[in-house]
Amino acid sequence: MNSKIRPTALVTGASSGMGKSIAKRLISYGYQAYVEARGLDKMTDLAQLGAAPLAMDISKDADIVAAVATITERSGGVDVLVNNAGYGLYGPVEEIALDEARYQFEVNVFCAARLTQILLPAMRAKGKGTTINITSMGGKVYTVLGAWYHATKHALEGWSDSLRLELEPFGIRVVVIEPGMIETGFGAAASHGLRKRSAKCAYAKMVESVAGSMDRSYGHGKGTDPQVIADLVGDAVKSARPKTRYVAGKYAKPMIWVRKWLGDRVFDRLIKSQV
Repeated sequence: MNSKIRPTALVTGASSGMGKSIAKRLISYGYQAYVEARGLDKMTDLAQLGAAPLAMDISKDADIVAAVATITERSGGVDVLVNNAGYGLYGPVEEIALDEARYQFEVNVFCAARLTQILLPAMRAKGKGTTINITSMGGKVYTVLGAWYHATKHALEGWSDSLRLELEPFGIRVVVIEPGMIETGFGAAASHGLRKRSAKCAYAKMVESVAGSMDRSYGHGKGTDPQVIADLVGDAVKSARPKTRYVAGKYAKPMIWVRKWLGDRVFDRLIKSQV
């Protein structure tokens, strides 16, 4: 089927985990899926399913612009944008250099913002489209040593809410998906970076406690399969009137509920009890 008449989607961070599962779901729905990661080799399986892999460093504006130019030339834009790329920067605020913090925002917030900016005109011209921003339960709650990571996810939540109001008159939908603990490489990467950065600082005991908790929680089949998040994306794109937010994955609903209804002090005790 010609890509110009097929619905199109762009999924960022598609080399593994949730991004790969989301891409597979959209392909199964008949989308011409453009998939993004820094390395093409990790998206070979998606290419075999019919996806169009794009090598892109999402922290570089030139790469983002070039990728969108390719999509626009081939397909005239996208019907669905899934801003999934992101990672978790953990460590004491005192110890994390502001350049590292800025890079966390670059990947988790500004990449999504830039892609949205330059893909919106084509959606607006068609009078329809869906932007799906993968935030986290971490956009509603907080954890020990996660200040910069949570700052980006809280920012993406507020940004998405305002964007939803801006785009509604043009028929463009904005959906937020808040995953809980998902079985991906997130925990291993976060704990490794945490120890490497801050194992010998004044917060060393806290650092080891948090990193150990991450190691025990992730990678042992205790989390939720990424396919659950792919299912939510599927529900959102098929719905004539999708929810503004979807929450799924281990701990997500109870953690958000406790934070919202029982207040800071109770939530503080809950979080501290885990580390």
